[in-house]
Amino acid sequence: MAMSLEAFLEEWNNPSETLLVYTSGSTGTPKPMMVEKHRMLASARRTNDFLGLQPGDTALLCMSLDFIAGKMMVVRALERQLRLVTVAPSGHPLAALNDQTSLDFAAMVPLQVYNSLQVSIERERLMQIRHLIIGGGAIDDALASELKNFPNAVWSTYGMTETLSHIALRRLSGPEASIWYTPFPSVRVSLSEEDTLIIDAPEVCPNPLVTNDIAERSPDYSKFRIIGRKDNIICSGGLKIQAEELERQLRPHMRVPYIITKRPDEKFGEIVVLLTEGSTDEAREVCERILPRFHQPRAYLHVSSIPLTATGKPARHEAALLADNNN
Repeated sequence: MAMSLEAFLEEWNNPSETLLVYTSGSTGTPKPMMVEKHRMLASARRTNDFLGLQPGDTALLCMSLDFIAGKMMVVRALERQLRLVTVAPSGHPLAALNDQTSLDFAAMVPLQVYNSLQVSIERERLMQIRHLIIGGGAIDDALASELKNFPNAVWSTYGMTETLSHIALRRLSGPEASIWYTPFPSVRVSLSEEDTLIIDAPEVCPNPLVTNDIAERSPDYSKFRIIGRKDNIICSGGLKIQAEELERQLRPHMRVPYIITKRPDEKFGEIVVLLTEGSTDEAREVCERILPRFHQPRAYLHVSSIPLTATGKPARHEAALLADNNN
């Protein structure tokens, strides 16, 4: 059963210096972690300061309190004495609000933002949010384009459970829109020998964190962008193929949900597999037209629904199991 706000506040206010959180489970089973409350407060303070939030401002809680994103919205409200408006987690978080509810701050996953844009009244409410941060998944070019002309500040966040929410943001709206994430001033980033991002954020994470995210740094080394996860590299016939990059290339051309995954293969080591909720023939036609020859899937599989985690991210581990079990 999902955690209630009352249950979280009871846990937050108990004498323990730590509380239990779970990772999102995008690459496997969610893992439990004990995190220090004072570090969560530091993370909340940093975000509140960056966005210029003031006591009495209104924040929206529309994500599950089972995961760090929802917990941190409550902690931000506590740290800055924000007025917290709560709605049940859903794909349409703004549907239940009335037009008199003015929001200074909200955090959503990309699917919630996408769904809200499809309904005129929800779109209008979304545009009125003074600061909207979006995390928990990649923001494709089409969604970024829709948000570019929003009158208020829209941000994409980068972070994870281990960093107690985001450690960097990039602007999606207005003239400051960028492909590059800018870390908070107290955060230092570098690259490992495998080009994965290393995060040094002592306020929220006691030791430098070597991530599985393959990254590129800006020419002045002050910013970074994410290419994909090391886990999602498909080694096929001597080629290293990034699943997220293929998905990005296909996104403007696919009309139904899909995901790129892999399965073992005797000849190639691994092969690219595309799961789709639509026609495999249509998917094949798009891939053959858009993707380089040796990056095209060697197998196509129709599924009733693309597997997602509880936080709305692609469930990569489940997708790979589906591909392997339907060999």
